[in-house]
Amino acid sequence: MSSPNGTPTKITQGSKTKGGIGESTLRPDGTLKVTGEFAYSSDMWHEDMLWGQILRSPVAHAEIVSIDTSEALALPGVYAVMTYDDLPTAVKNYGLEIQDTPVLAHGKVRHHGEPVAIVAADHPETARRAAAKIKVEYRELPVITDEASATAPDAILVHEGRDDHHVGHVPHPNIVHRQPIIRGDVQEASKKADFVIKGEYTFGMQDQAFLGPESGLAVPDEDGGVHLYIATQWLHSDLRQIAPVLGLPERKVRMTLSGVGGAFGGREDLSMQIHACLLALRTGKPVKIVYNRFESFFGHVHRHPAKLYYEHGATREGKLTHVKCRIVLDGGAYASASPAVVGNAASLGIGPYVVDDVEIEALALYTNNPPCGAMRGFGAVQACFAYEAQMDKLADAVGMDRVEFRQLNAMEQGTIMPTGQPVDSPAPVAELLRRVKAMPLPPEQQWLAAGEEADVRQLPGGLSNTTHGEGVVRGVGYAVGIKNVGFSEGFDDYSTAKVRMEVVGGEPVATVHTAMAEVGQGGVTVHAQIARTELGVAQVTIRPADTQVGSAGSTSASRQTYVTGGAVKNSCELVREKVLELGRRKFGSYHPAWATAELLLEGGKVVTDGGEVLADLVDVLEGESVEVEAEWRHRPTEPFDLRTGQGFGHVQYSFAAHRAVVEVDTELGLVKVIELACAQDVGKALNPLSVIGQIQGGTTQGLGVAVMEEIIVDPKTAKVRNPSFTDYLIPTILDTPTIPVDMLELADDHAPYGLRGVGEAPTLSSTPAVLAAIRNATGLELNRTPVRPEHLTGT
Repeated sequence: MSSPNGTPTKITQGSKTKGGIGESTLRPDGTLKVTGEFAYSSDMWHEDMLWGQILRSPVAHAEIVSIDTSEALALPGVYAVMTYDDLPTAVKNYGLEIQDTPVLAHGKVRHHGEPVAIVAADHPETARRAAAKIKVEYRELPVITDEASATAPDAILVHEGRDDHHVGHVPHPNIVHRQPIIRGDVQEASKKADFVIKGEYTFGMQDQAFLGPESGLAVPDEDGGVHLYIATQWLHSDLRQIAPVLGLPERKVRMTLSGVGGAFGGREDLSMQIHACLLALRTGKPVKIVYNRFESFFGHVHRHPAKLYYEHGATREGKLTHVKCRIVLDGGAYASASPAVVGNAASLGIGPYVVDDVEIEALALYTNNPPCGAMRGFGAVQACFAYEAQMDKLADAVGMDRVEFRQLNAMEQGTIMPTGQPVDSPAPVAELLRRVKAMPLPPEQQWLAAGEEADVRQLPGGLSNTTHGEGVVRGVGYAVGIKNVGFSEGFDDYSTAKVRMEVVGGEPVATVHTAMAEVGQGGVTVHAQIARTELGVAQVTIRPADTQVGSAGSTSASRQTYVTGGAVKNSCELVREKVLELGRRKFGSYHPAWATAELLLEGGKVVTDGGEVLADLVDVLEGESVEVEAEWRHRPTEPFDLRTGQGFGHVQYSFAAHRAVVEVDTELGLVKVIELACAQDVGKALNPLSVIGQIQGGTTQGLGVAVMEEIIVDPKTAKVRNPSFTDYLIPTILDTPTIPVDMLELADDHAPYGLRGVGEAPTLSSTPAVLAAIRNATGLELNRTPVRPEHLTGT
């Protein structure tokens, strides 16, 4: 692991107490969620509460000529209607990095569905009716929807008068951020290439599609503040953005995490948080806002759609000579996390391969399309889709097996990234490919039931009964990806944990308190396992996450087990030393081992490293309690140079490889994914069951964007055409294939317990593996996601 200041220290085994790290302990919230008893943020209730509603723009780009709220205010049951002019302070914008997003639209709207006004009423239907009575006159403006319209010399500016810190290094004000990465000499290296492959790829806009829509409850406090109960990914980031708009000090904006029904990046940005607080403070009553599914498609950011242009070269022997690529991400109307997504796409743009000569350009656009930001694997997902397609094409040109070609060029520990950063932990790319290729293939024609009759449930099209096996062809494809772990490019990435140890009911109990957002990843389980391991107690209480403890950072970037787990471990170690010091003062004079041996806490006792019991923890803690609140930081990173892209930008990398097996009805253009086998290095599986669940979940999201998921935006009007789960399709259990997982555990000496973030890497490689398998079955080029039937049939 790393110590709090980031310097490497020895990895210790810790306690052998049951339920510690390395065990597949069950989640405390699992049964409640399965039975429907778990309380999500949308289930919250408060006596005498009001209901909030948001009026959204029906057009993507327009001047606001006038707003008339009189009819809405006159409706019985309405307590408040607010527009931009009613905001209480001079701070009227917010944002993760660039504060360019207005709380309520002012002067113009920049995307379809932008909030224009908010209403509070005594019934949700009354609030909806009142919002519908607000009269807004718009004067529509031309829309910016792609790179050509965004960067034309006479292009309309999405944001006039930009003054953020990125504007000085972008070639056009409609470019949010641009990051080049240059290493070696691509032009000279290309002369050594016997084969050069070029490709243009299109990646569709994916929605996080979490099952629990945006919701929260704001309760005004007696001191003039407000208490917000909210489903989010980062309590303290929300707090930092909310308090200035309300005109309150942060201590008067209290935030408690409520049940989160999934996140995947879509809850990093604010949605209804400020609106609920504004209405609660205006009315003096609790205000609850719950989006419906239609609203949810407009209420959070999505995955950036992208255009990717690649050139790869290789020698006759199969060694890569150079890679040149340009990645254009559509950030939509507001910045959100676009700068970080650009940094990831650029720095990870060539994949987990050794290439000495690289020229990369990545950029994100401002357009009038829906805002895009964080989503699982952001930036790296789009790049992986393109570079893995290129690797297949190049292997075919060279005449090599596609997996062997990847293994020949695979990075390993010690490889220098295009950013100049050495990979200083295990990078078993070739081994992961070997493992996933060695897995047994599923049997052919498993859709044949007894008597040679086709079981249509196992065929492309499923229960639609469209085929009985005619024209069905099998394909197999491989892909591998690289993803960074944790915040990067000089961000001060830290977390805080408060740990208390005391005697409750006659036994020692540890209490862990962090602000970590539990969004379904299982962090609350891991924190209890760490406390049991380090403190040797059976009973661990996890307090609800809130802002009464220091920040835990965002539940994103596969960082929470690494960073907040590191903070819990650090705090537990400090508590352990204080407990042992108590024991030394009480009992040390009776036994010399107190002073000389390395003492451990196991099973509620103090023991020597040889297993000799010195005291019960109950006796040590009698009449005492020990509490520590401490931060933990991983080693520092640095920003990428804005001209060359060089820099120690990432703290850790994770790797996953997939093999996809598909069956395609080539006549109807239907695809059935039979299997998505995965091999992944997880460093150390703190909870193997949860790790496998994360890998399978990430794999399934990659499958979705491969064959069905895409938000369709009209290129002429920039309006969303499919904001519902009727028209935006996500994989169901009938679409989800068998997902066998082979976990490799190669410890990263810089990380707590040697662990490696796991949640995002499988989302990268599953998508290109499915596309590769479909190409293998059909012989088609297929350079876009998702693949639709018309792409396979030519209709």
